[in-house]
Order: sequence, then C-alpha cells, then structure tokens
Amino acid sequence: MRPVGRREMLGKVGHAALTLLSLLLLWQEAAAIEVPLDPKIQQDLKQPPTIIKQSVKDYIVDPRDNTIIIECEAKGNPMPIFLWRRNGRLFNIGKDPRVTMRKRSGTLEVGFHNGGRPEDYEGEYQCFASNELGMALSNKILLRVSKAPLWPKEVLAPVQVVEGSPLVLTCNPPPGLPPPLIFWMDSNMTPIHQDRRVSMGLNGDLYFSNVLVQDGQKDYSCNARFNFTYTIQQKNPFNLKVQTTEPYNDTSYNASDPFGGRKIAETSPSFLTPEGSGSFKMVLRDEQLLLECIAAGLPTPSIKWFKRGGDLPAQKVKFQNFNKTLKILSVSEEDAGEYVCMADNRLGSIRHSINVQVKAAPYWLDKPTNLVLAPEENGRLVCRANGNPKPNIQWLMNGEPINKITETPTSTNREVLGDTILFRGVQIGSSAVYQCNASNQHGYLLANAFVSVLDMAPRMLGPKNQLIKVVMNNRTFLNCPFFGSPLPELRWFKNGQGSGLDGGQYRAYINGTLEIKRARKEDEGIYTCVANNMLGNAENQVQLEVKEPTRIIQAPTYQSVLRGSKATFHCKVVSDPSLPITVNWSKDGERLDLGWRLKKDEESLTIPSVSENDEGIYTCTVKSEIDQDSASARLTVSEDTFHNPSVFSTLPPDRPDPPIDLDLSDPLARSVRLTWIPGNDRRSPVTEFLVQFEENHWEPGRWRNLSSYPGDLNSVILQLAPNVNYQFRVIAINSVGWSQPSQPSPRYKTTAAPPDAIPRDLRGWGSNKDNMELTWEPLRDLEKNGPNLQYNVWWRRKDSGDDWTNVTTSETKYVVHHTETYVPYEIKIQARNDLGSGPESNIVIGYSGEDKPTDSPTELRVSKVGSTRANIHWKPVDLSSVQGEFKEYRLYYWRESSLVPGLVVSKEKKTTGFYTTVPEPSGILKDLVPYSKYKMFMVVANSRFESLPSNNVEFTTAEGVPDAPRFFRINRRSLDTLYLEWGKPLEPNGILIGYQLVYQRVNGSRLGPQQFETFRPNMTDFILRLPDRSARYKFSLSALTKVGMGEVYAEESPLFTNEENFTDATDVAHIDQRSRGGKYPSSGFLTGFTKYLVRDKKDLPLDPVDQKDQDGSFDYQNGSSVRDRNENENSSDEDNKPLQGSQTSLDGNVKESDDSLVDYGEGGDGQFNEDGSFIGQYTVKKDKDETEGNESSEATSPVNAIYSLA
Repeated sequence: MRPVGRREMLGKVGHAALTLLSLLLLWQEAAAIEVPLDPKIQQDLKQPPTIIKQSVKDYIVDPRDNTIIIECEAKGNPMPIFLWRRNGRLFNIGKDPRVTMRKRSGTLEVGFHNGGRPEDYEGEYQCFASNELGMALSNKILLRVSKAPLWPKEVLAPVQVVEGSPLVLTCNPPPGLPPPLIFWMDSNMTPIHQDRRVSMGLNGDLYFSNVLVQDGQKDYSCNARFNFTYTIQQKNPFNLKVQTTEPYNDTSYNASDPFGGRKIAETSPSFLTPEGSGSFKMVLRDEQLLLECIAAGLPTPSIKWFKRGGDLPAQKVKFQNFNKTLKILSVSEEDAGEYVCMADNRLGSIRHSINVQVKAAPYWLDKPTNLVLAPEENGRLVCRANGNPKPNIQWLMNGEPINKITETPTSTNREVLGDTILFRGVQIGSSAVYQCNASNQHGYLLANAFVSVLDMAPRMLGPKNQLIKVVMNNRTFLNCPFFGSPLPELRWFKNGQGSGLDGGQYRAYINGTLEIKRARKEDEGIYTCVANNMLGNAENQVQLEVKEPTRIIQAPTYQSVLRGSKATFHCKVVSDPSLPITVNWSKDGERLDLGWRLKKDEESLTIPSVSENDEGIYTCTVKSEIDQDSASARLTVSEDTFHNPSVFSTLPPDRPDPPIDLDLSDPLARSVRLTWIPGNDRRSPVTEFLVQFEENHWEPGRWRNLSSYPGDLNSVILQLAPNVNYQFRVIAINSVGWSQPSQPSPRYKTTAAPPDAIPRDLRGWGSNKDNMELTWEPLRDLEKNGPNLQYNVWWRRKDSGDDWTNVTTSETKYVVHHTETYVPYEIKIQARNDLGSGPESNIVIGYSGEDKPTDSPTELRVSKVGSTRANIHWKPVDLSSVQGEFKEYRLYYWRESSLVPGLVVSKEKKTTGFYTTVPEPSGILKDLVPYSKYKMFMVVANSRFESLPSNNVEFTTAEGVPDAPRFFRINRRSLDTLYLEWGKPLEPNGILIGYQLVYQRVNGSRLGPQQFETFRPNMTDFILRLPDRSARYKFSLSALTKVGMGEVYAEESPLFTNEENFTDATDVAHIDQRSRGGKYPSSGFLTGFTKYLVRDKKDLPLDPVDQKDQDGSFDYQNGSSVRDRNENENSSDEDNKPLQGSQTSLDGNVKESDDSLVDYGEGGDGQFNEDGSFIGQYTVKKDKDETEGNESSEATSPVNAIYSLA
C-alpha cells in the first residue's frame, strides 16, 4: 500500500530500539481499561471509529450485475460519518446520480439500471470513517471489472510433424480477469486424453514428448473457461499431419509397441519446458509453489525430482501431471533452495535446476489493538510485522502521517519509537485513531487502533437491592459489577457498619465480587458495595439469607422382588422450613407418570404387583428454589423360581452382563451421542459405565478409556478429538466387578481441524558454544487433529528489539547456528497442519551454548583455621568471563597427610561449592579432620565447563578431641573382676595423652557416684575388681588429647548372683566400632551370656537354636566353639561391624546406650546380630511370692529370671 501522504523513516532502527529499551526500563505502563458491554455504558461512552467490515483489497465484479457494492461499515460514538477517495482524490458522491451511500453506513452502491458502464468505475477506493474523536481508514480497494475477451480470429494452417518428434501446440489464451481455466478438446467436444507422453503445461500449451501416427486422427482445440462470467471461449482447432517413413496399420497398434513394429529413430531426452539447464522461480510465503519439467524423447522420458542439500519434504510435496509438476500448497522459508528435475530414458538423461526463492508480503507479528486509558495513565501501541524484504513501518494519526502533524500540547505526551508509540500521562481531548502501515514490494498491511481517553464517574452495572438466598456452609459469591474511569476502588460493608470486608471469612476481588468462604447463619444481613474514584462514587446493596440445605436422609435402596409382589422405595427429606420443596420421581431418566397404579406419599413410592416393565432405575429428586438432592436405586423383577421365593434371594450377586445394541447419533465435528441398552445387573445394581475407544490409525486394536458415567445413564455425549476414526465399547461395573466389554459400535470419523494443543516443554539450550538447540515434546497422536503436522518455531535475541526469525519443521528439534556464546533468546512455538495453525505458546527464555570460563579465581587464601573448619577468601571473576550460567565457585580440597606420626590417610579429592556474587567473597570449609595438612585450589564453573585452577593453598588444622575407641570389650574373668580391653581411635585427631574410664553403679533408674580411672596412651586393657559382684555398673571410656576428652564409648556390665561353674564363661560382650557415629551394643552380649548360664544348669533343656560342641561349650555368634572363636576374635571382620540397636543423638554424636538391664522385662522375637550373636529379650513371669521376696522395685532382668528358675 502507498501510505497516505509522503513516507518518512523515523531514524535508524538500532537507535530507536535502544531508546525504546531504555525508556521501557524506566516507564511503568497501566493496564488498559476494558469497557463492559453494558448497554447503558455503551450508550454514554464516546468512542472513536472502528472499521468493522470492508470489501477485499482486490475486488473483481461481474459486468453483468446491475449494482456494484463497495462495503465500508464502522462503529463509534458519535456515529461516524463517511467519505471516500477514488484514485487518491475525494470522491464526491453527490455529483454522481448512479452512486448512493447507505444510511448509517459508508457502503457505496453503484447502479446501472438506467445505463452506464461498470468499467467507468474501475479504480482504487479508500473509505474514511470519522467522528469528533478521530478517523479510521479502510484498506485501499482496487475495483476491477471481470473480463472474458474473445479469442482473436485466426486461420491455423495444418501442423506437420515427423512421427517420433516432439510437438508443442500453443494456446495463448486471451488475458481474462481473473485468468481463465484452460483445457483441450477435439471438435467432437471430447477431452484430449493425457498421459506421460501427452500433457498440458502450466501455461496451457499441449506438449507431445513424441508424436504417434494416430495423433493425426483428430484435431486439437484449446478452450478457456472464465468462471466469473460462466463463459467458454474456444480457439480454432489445430490439425496434425504426421509424416511417417513406413506405412501404418491400425491393426498392428498395441500399448507396449505404439509404432506397430516399425522402426522409428529413438532420441535421448531434451526439455520442452523450461529451457536451458537452469531457471529461477520466486514465490511468496503461504502461496502455492508449482514447478514444471516436460521433456521430449523417444521412448517417452520419465521425470524425477530432487532437492539439493536435503530431501524433498514428503509431507508437503505433491506430484501432478504424471510427475511433471511438483506442487507445494503453502510455502514457507525452509522450502527455498535448488530443485532439480531429471528426465531419462534408455538413451540417457538430462537435468534442469530451478532455484526457488521464497519472499514474503508483510504478515503480522503483533497487530496494534484499541487502547482505552484514564486521564494521566500511560500506554503504548505496538505494530510489529515481518516479511521478506523486511517491511517498512509507518504510523498515521487520523489518516495523516504522524510526523507531518502540527505539534499540539497533547502531542508532547506521545513519542514514536519505530514500531511502538508510547503515551505518557494522557489527557482528555487526546483521543485519536492511529494507523499502522507495514509495506514492502510484495504488499502491505493496514491496521487501525484507537486511543480513547475516558473519564467517567463510577456506575453500578448490576440490578439494585438484590435478595440472594444461599445454602448454609456453601461457598458464596456476592456480585457487584461496576465501571468507571479512572478505575474506581470498591469496598464492601455489612449492615452499614465497620470497615471494609476483606480477610478472614471474606475475600474481595478486583472485579467487585465478595466471596464468603463458608456461609453461616451469622453472615445474614445487608451488604453494601461502594465504588469511588476522583469523579464521584456509587453504591449498591445485596441482602443475603442463609438457608438450611435440602437433603435426603433416607434414600431408596436396591429392590429385587418377585413378579406380582409389591416394591416400595423410601425417600425421606429434611429442608429449610422457609423454602417450599417439591419431590419428583423418575424412572430411567424419564419423569414418572404416577397414574392409577403407582402410589406416592410424602416419603415413599409404592409399586403394587410389579411386572417386567417396572424394572429400571428409580430416582427421587427433591428441589427447592436454591438447591436440590437426588438418590437412585434399581428395581429388578425375577420369576418365582420353583414357586419358592427364598431360592432367588439366596443367589449371590455376580458381575453384570455387558451392554448391548450400541448406537451412534447426533454426529458433530467433535462429538457424537452414544446410546446402549444395559444388560442384566445380576442382582447388584450397576454403579458405573466405562466407555472405551479404539482408533485404527495410530494404535489399531488397542482399547483405551475415554470416560465413565453414572450407572443410571445409557445415552451420553462423547467429546472427541478431530481427525480420528473411532469405535466404542461399553463396560458395566457393579459392586462385584466389571462386565465383559460390549460389542464395538460402528466406526465414526471426526473431521480434521487445526491443532488445539501447544507443544510442551519448549527449551532452548546450547550443545556447542555457537549454537542453540530448540527442542520440544511432539504433540500426542490424538492432538494432531489433521494431516501433515508441522511446527512453527520463532526465536529472537532477548531485549534486542530484533524481529522474530522463524522456521517450519516436522521434526521435534531445530538447531540455530552461528550464535554468540551464552546469550538469552525469546522462543515460542505453534503447531500447524493442513487445516491451519494452532495457538501460540507463551514466550520462554532459552540460551545459546556455553564456553570455558576465561578467568580464574585468584588470591585464594585461608583464615581462622580451626580443628574442623576454616574460613576461605578469594578474588572473584568478572561474571561475563564465565561464558555461561554461573553455577558456583568450586573448591577442590584434599587431606595431604596427618600430623600424627605414622598415620596413613586417604588423599581423595573432595569438592564444595560457593554461590556468591559479592565483591569480596568468602566461605567456610567444614568437616575437616583435625591435626591434618590440607591442600586446595578453586575454579569457577558454569553448567558445562570449569575454569583453569586458581593458586594452590596449603594449611594445617588445629588439634581436636579424638574419636571414640575403635572397640571396647568387657570380659568376665572371675566373679569379682572384669577384664576391659579397647582399641585406639581410628582418628586420634591429635597426640593421644591417655584414656579416661568413668564407671558408676546402676540401681534401677538411679546412678551411683562416678569413679574415675586414667590410663597412659599406650595402655589398651585393664582389670577392674568389682566392689559388689552382684551390682551392675555403667562404663564410659574415652581417649584424651591436650584439647580435651573425645567421644565416649559407653556400656553396662551384667548382674551376677549364685553363680556356679563360671570359669568357662568368657567373652560375654564384644563391642567393636570402626568409624565415628557407629552403632553401640544394647542387649546382644547380655543375651549370649544369659544362655551360657542356662546351659550350665544341667537340668534345663537346650534352646532350639543352641548347638552343642563336643567339649560342652556353646557359641552364639557364628557356630564355632568358644575356644576357636577366642582365637579368631581379633582377626574376624565381623568383630568390627556396628551392631543394631544403637542410637545417634541430635547433635550427631553417638548416644550412650539406654538399654539398661532394667528394660529386659519385655518380650521380643529373637534375632541374630551382624556378628552372629543372638539378640533377644525374655519375658519371665514371677510368682507372687518371688515378686514379694525381691526387695528391689526393678523389673526382672533375664539373668535374675534364670537364677530364680534354678
């Protein structure tokens, strides 16, 4: 389109984009006002004109019509007035008696009842609709009269051609408007047969790859059909004279040898059209691409097509005219390239290259839309279009180029920045209609968008003083629709008191609705909503009444009765006394006509003398004016089996029979009604019907669930996907189970449609430093909606102001090459098929690929080094050098050695990360081993790469407290002594200076005074004489460094009384620990020792799990003798495994075992620990005398229980 007035560019695009970006960062835009469709508002609302109907840009009319109608309809308030321009000049309608304009419309009617020629009115028309607020423009409408010119008179001489030679019969039809449809016939009006040898080209000419003698037996006439005027023009016919060197006999002709055995010189292929070895073709985006290659030769050549640098898009390309024409319906940019056609026969082949270039007329990326603002608000109009070449954008206001309009006080609030107009602090009187014209050499787009500055005092849009009744405990909404400009503030009040309602039980929405989350009796009252802005206020009231719900408290139940007997369904109801209710009964979904047979009272329905016709589902429905409730039950009627009513009732319920007679009706594009007849419910009512479907394209034979429906329905509307060939089946479900599936329904195929779904999981990420891979999940089969599914993908550099780049592909991945390293892109996607395009996705942000960071952290150092932690500091890198997503500063550190002489350590590298962007970063390195030498270095990391390492740093940790002893064994050597043995800590965490043993007597839940023993660091065993051999003791052992006491290893000793033959009872407890935080023993050692005592009493039977060795000793760990076990004790790996039953305290240290001997009064199942020792608890009931004779109030220990039995 040529713009109205001269076109002037607005400076350089790059400068405008940068200016726009900086302004948008500082500028806050108000949301545009949405004007309600309320008639009162629309009546009083002044609004600039909007074009709502216009004729097409290229308007061709039939010269035989008596009237030409050029449409232009617009709306606005005040009603717009219209004027027209013709060929750029004002069209004075009043001076032309043939031209009239419809009332309250801009549509022109040009009449020819009294003479005149339609050709006199050809030209370019444009409509202007204006009122006091602005002017809107239509497109420029090019009016042309359809033409069907006659063929020029000519005498065609006979065409002489040698048999086997090629021939072209030219058509050269007269130039009609629109162009005619060409076809060839003979004088008998019989269509010319076309095949690989003879066919019509795109230009209408008739091509013979080689001529046969029989081609001269008819004439050839080119015909042009002008669809607009329904006329056919015929060219004078061609007569062929085929010259042959040998006589031709019709009887010798056959399809495999068209020359009848005569020798005709064969020729290699040559192209009749196009000429030469290469040609050029330009096509516009979304238009049809037609490429043609017709070859001569004998035998008749075959045509094949290729595309250089890739495969032909099989889903888009269609071959026509016996493979001589390549057709692509809707061209996109990816269809550009070099296409090659090859003609070959047995004598050779020839190729022709066609270079296809895809251009594009302007198309919308972001079409400007109307903007309604309140005074002093901000807004913007955006007009973005794409094309090839890139379109020029020109802004107009009320039909005049915006840069030619004289400055006014209101124009200072407007700034044009390329494809965007910014409005700041708009004022009354600055309303206007803006036009955006996007044009290039292939076409134009014109869009009108008005900016209306509206000031209006608040108005209430809903009915006045409504009475609303709601059900108690229901979520309730009180509506108060309102409007005003500026947008009013609305508040709610109850009974005219208090502050605004919002919070707690109430929630006020911006649209004026008040939500009461759970209506109660105390919420009754009069609610007032008040809307207020600078121009005034308005209010409305709503009276709320809260009612008791209507409920069925005794519902009808399933009835299975004998034919001829009586059936009664109960339906007892409670409701709010102020609400009248009605109770209705229905059968199988149809209202029940009670008639003379059925009897209904307030709480029941009685059916006397039931018959088979009474079978079905009976529903009781109770309604009030605000709610309802319903309940259903099935009635089945059975025969009197053997005249014994009890026989039938004793039959158990079973799965229902499958439904039958599936029927489809009411077919629509995306739905169909499915109806079936339910089968016998087998004495258990059907509660649900499951509808399944199968389609025969994607997964034929696989049945899938579609939807389920209540058991009282047998006719449902199925919601379906487009372009699917369905069949259905139904399964009945009762309390017993599922029926067999029904027989399938007839098939029903839905019509195709554009996609509804948006491809999911759209991502942009770089697999190399200079690319970005766009990936997405493909649409599911049932989401494709039609054939030839493809994806339109757009991308552009974020915040750059660049136009969108897009590609259309059938794959689920596209790689954008030649990107900068790690820059953000805006990405969106849309699915399309042959029926059209689906919705666009939201914009997501993706990033191009990452590269190795160029800078490394520097000046790495440590401070405040303790025994288990150290503060680290470093100099950060510039985040732009990370060349990717900054993940962390990654510290690599390892324990180089221990400062304890002779202690071997693991040098395994560990890492820890620090995410920080402060100028002077620091962090804390934790969980270090005390008294050790460490080394470390640091890198900066993105998602894929790490930088080179920083400087290496060495440091040593301070001495700490040691770990717990590696193991702790308590052995009984005699009745009065215990032999204690322990191992050095695995991690001394410093120089050991000794061990400390703390023990104290245990008396029930009370502990005696602590007693201490200290040992030199080289001691690992100790013999302790017990002051009281019948007492129990708690032991705590820990190692010491100069820093202090380490982790404690705690255990209790057993209690002994009346011991006999004790000398063989050794190795009572064996406790090992190999690592910090290991598990401590509870009852395992005690149980093993107890079983020794049991076996020592010769009159007691063996436990079933006991195994006796020849020497009379018993092992409770691994089946070996006591002697063998003692010998292997220190070398066994099992000795050092942690035992079950220990606990860890909240601070991470091992908690002392709280398994006191007092706790063994409870029973439990025996189990074996990891080292083979038996862990169990014994419950022994004491006789009353024994209990009374025990002076202690403690619970019975297993040892005391055993001795009491002896």
